[in-house]
Amino acid sequence: MHLLAFASFGKTLNRTLQALALVIVGAAFAAPAAHAAGGSKAKSSQSSAVSKRKVSVKSVKRRSVARAAVVPARLSHGQLAGLHGTPDELELKSSVALVVDQDTQEVLFRKNDSAVLPIASLTKLMTGLLISEANLPLDEVITITQDDVDTEKGSRSRLRVGTELTRGELLHLALMSSENRAAHALGRTYPGGLAQFVRLMNSKAKSLGMQDTHYVEPTGLSSSNKSSASDLATLVGVTYSDPVLRELTTSPSHQVAVGNRTLQYNNTNRLVNNPSWEIGIQKTGYISEAGQCLVMQARIAGRKLILVFLDSAGKLSRLGDAERVRRWVEALPAVVKTGTAPGLGVNG
Repeated sequence: MHLLAFASFGKTLNRTLQALALVIVGAAFAAPAAHAAGGSKAKSSQSSAVSKRKVSVKSVKRRSVARAAVVPARLSHGQLAGLHGTPDELELKSSVALVVDQDTQEVLFRKNDSAVLPIASLTKLMTGLLISEANLPLDEVITITQDDVDTEKGSRSRLRVGTELTRGELLHLALMSSENRAAHALGRTYPGGLAQFVRLMNSKAKSLGMQDTHYVEPTGLSSSNKSSASDLATLVGVTYSDPVLRELTTSPSHQVAVGNRTLQYNNTNRLVNNPSWEIGIQKTGYISEAGQCLVMQARIAGRKLILVFLDSAGKLSRLGDAERVRRWVEALPAVVKTGTAPGLGVNG
């Protein structure tokens, strides 16, 4: 009996040990599976979080674009005055335009030509005129200083503080490429200083009969520099008589050596590279208050004409307006081309 009981107990113990072994083995196999499942869930969670972040970034970008789209563009003074609503037969994009025969002073076309508006970098024509007439040494080296840095509009310049260039190089860059620091340095280093230079700018304008013109600085970055198309036509005629200004304003490009760098500058008026245009002098200008501006002296259909475009609506529209005027002049009857017909357009 004891032997039978012991044998029975042994069988029971053996089955128990086998069952326990199965449990242990099963747990061993189940653990990696559970770990893998947990890792998969973690990765899924991380992927979901990344996806949510991407969606969130896209949403922020969309909201930023939407906000930018509803921010109204800054209106020019011409737009605020309602000048862009003035119709004209050539359908110009400029709110102000004037076309004058340089030899006869006959007005061929006018549109709001008496409106007084900001003129942006057209200012630099007067700056260049004063520098040229003063006969200052063009080979004198001038250093760009912190005073020449634009605090009006925050515009950029490749002429770093400490850059040294000759007066002639600064004049070239100011007139051809509308370099603001170059123009400011020219006025700052004028005998008597910047304040004296600005006084002379206004005195010169008055002596030329430019009664609608006022300057406060030599670059055109200030919207307080103002003039009318009629006054600017006078300035273009005067500056055209200066061979230095004619050459520099119509130069297609220019390189200057600054330290170990060579800087390439291009003309802001692409028409100077167009062989179908014969341009004697030109200047472009832009600030938001002035819109896109352009003045030129050009030979069209055998006539020397002065063209003024102020407050044009788009970046290239001032050039488009010049092309429209040229085609219109070329299509005029011979009787008009000889200067016997009255001027056309809208009085401002």
